[in-house]
Amino acid sequence: MDAILAVSTASTAGILSFGFLLGLKHATEADHMAAVSTIVSERRSLFSSAIVGGVWGLGHTISLLVAGVFVLLLNYEISEKTERMLEFFVGVMLIMLGLNVLRKLLSGGHLHFHQHGHGGHEHVHPHVHQFDEVADPATHHGLRFTPRALLVGMVHGMAGSAALMLLVIPTIDTAALGLLYIAVFGVGSIGGMMLMSFLVGLPFHFTALKFHRFNHLLQAAAGVVSVVLGLWIVYEKGFSEGPFI
Repeated sequence: MDAILAVSTASTAGILSFGFLLGLKHATEADHMAAVSTIVSERRSLFSSAIVGGVWGLGHTISLLVAGVFVLLLNYEISEKTERMLEFFVGVMLIMLGLNVLRKLLSGGHLHFHQHGHGGHEHVHPHVHQFDEVADPATHHGLRFTPRALLVGMVHGMAGSAALMLLVIPTIDTAALGLLYIAVFGVGSIGGMMLMSFLVGLPFHFTALKFHRFNHLLQAAAGVVSVVLGLWIVYEKGFSEGPFI
């Protein structure tokens, strides 16, 4: 009995470890990186960039857990048509995110240097204000968040839920283990996206101060890549594979 229990525990640990590693890898997919890059491109703080990735991962995990409840507990089946439609919306979202970045660049702005004191140490960091934006010294620029990253992560989570369920269902014995697998997968995706957002934020952070023009080029590149990838997904999922054919 002890031997059987040990084998079962080891098998469960192996499944959950595999889920965590898949979550880490999942964060590096092209559409995820494109979406988060458009948001990170507007940040000047590396800490803020990492948090954006974490919030994206949280939204992604929430959607996966909700889908897991429907599939594992309520025996709901996600059809191929529904999966394609959700991925189509991901493409539309990427186009909107990319166009938003380009719109802000084309509308212009001015570079503002904001000074703070922490623990007796003064530091200065740059921040780009739009012409119609009023600077608020109390916000400590870059640490003020909107639900955008959370909503983007939730849309990605809904679109990826069908593929994840196909991986989960053959490997689990109980619905509880399946939901735990999804949660561990989500933790991996949160960690992976925080790391990737930090790395993506590095060039934006280091070019903001002395290479303002190059920083704008990087932002434009993030916007263009997001739009192009979004158009490709919209075509593939909406017109090449369906549902608009």
